[in-house]
Amino acid sequence: MSFRREKYIPKGGPDGGNGGRGGNVYLEATTSLQTLADFEFERRFAAESGRPGQGARKNGRMGEDIVIPVPCGTLVFDASSSEPLADLVEPGDRFLAARGGRGGRGNTVFASSSRRAPRFCENGMPGEERMLRLELKLIADVGLVGLPNAGKSSLLAALSKAQPKIAAYPFTTLSPNLGVLAVDDERVVLADVPGLIEGSHLNLGLGLAFLRHIERTRFLVHVLDFSEGADLASLIGQWETVREEFRQYNETLLETPTLVAGNKIDLLNGKNLVEEASIYFEKNGFRFFPISALTGEGIDSLAEAIVDWSRSFPRPSGETRLIALQEEEDRPAGRQFRRRDIVQIIRLRAKGGYRVIHPRLEEAVLRYNFEQDEAIHRFSILLARYRVEDLLEEAGAQEGDLVFVGEVEFTFKPEKAIEQPSKENGEA
Repeated sequence: MSFRREKYIPKGGPDGGNGGRGGNVYLEATTSLQTLADFEFERRFAAESGRPGQGARKNGRMGEDIVIPVPCGTLVFDASSSEPLADLVEPGDRFLAARGGRGGRGNTVFASSSRRAPRFCENGMPGEERMLRLELKLIADVGLVGLPNAGKSSLLAALSKAQPKIAAYPFTTLSPNLGVLAVDDERVVLADVPGLIEGSHLNLGLGLAFLRHIERTRFLVHVLDFSEGADLASLIGQWETVREEFRQYNETLLETPTLVAGNKIDLLNGKNLVEEASIYFEKNGFRFFPISALTGEGIDSLAEAIVDWSRSFPRPSGETRLIALQEEEDRPAGRQFRRRDIVQIIRLRAKGGYRVIHPRLEEAVLRYNFEQDEAIHRFSILLARYRVEDLLEEAGAQEGDLVFVGEVEFTFKPEKAIEQPSKENGEA
């Protein structure tokens, strides 16, 4: 609230500027990140607040937006309801996570022919606060799948320049590893995802940490363990265990094109098992590649097949992509509808008093600066318009009772000027 005061212009009129809008918070997909690990250490983000208005009709600067980078393939959920909000698939996909609050209005806005000197201005509205849950569905061209210790990480290292952790015990891979297979002009992204056990669709073992990462791959390479002691029955058992988990989790995964790689053939004493496995999988319509990730045997043939298939199968797109970016007419009824709702009066038995519930009134107590006499007068007119005093009396309110509207408390005085309110010390 400001008035122009200059030499020879003692009554220059109102010149209070408006406050600036608060900055928005965005999530944006980028190829520079591959995991959500950074959010383990930093979980709260806030955009810049708008700057206050000044005299001489100077409006405050808008707050700077903040853009939070996330890896491609990030799903955004509401943390409380688990409702999917957006699916950030391609680089540059952006989701408005929280909108900045509207700036307050200076007293210049309220000047009119009948009100030459308004001694009244408004506070800005608070920005949105939101708790989100982020989940990553890896974006890769090829997914290496199989039981723990089948040699997926060794195969990834053999096919690309990736250096995943490799050891001779299950669950060496606890998070997805990525590698790139570069042949001529083709660059194929390979993903070695955590190993699978029976019951993974129920989130046993590493469970869903495995399964969700293969939903967007172009095709799969199913790695089987041909180590010493393996026979055709055990290989078929490995194969069927993984396929059954696919069926239980999402049956469409069974339709994903799949190559079969029999790893660790260097540990076999004879070649009979390789021939038996080749006949079995070729008979069932799957190309079979006997390989050894350790010695490099068969790796070149598998790499050529992967590159050929990557040219044949396009990357599938996400189904939930940018859910939150709906057309305005498709959104549920918003504030304009809710403002026409009736005023609700609730008796507070625990703390005593009454709470008045109505979106328009709750918004007003946020915007009005009750240190200004005219704000109190304007708010009393608003209460009269919604018949709040009559409704309180009908609910049994007596003079001197506390009345809560949003976070502001009043003392109820029927048919009298409302006493100046004060912010609550405790919970509203």
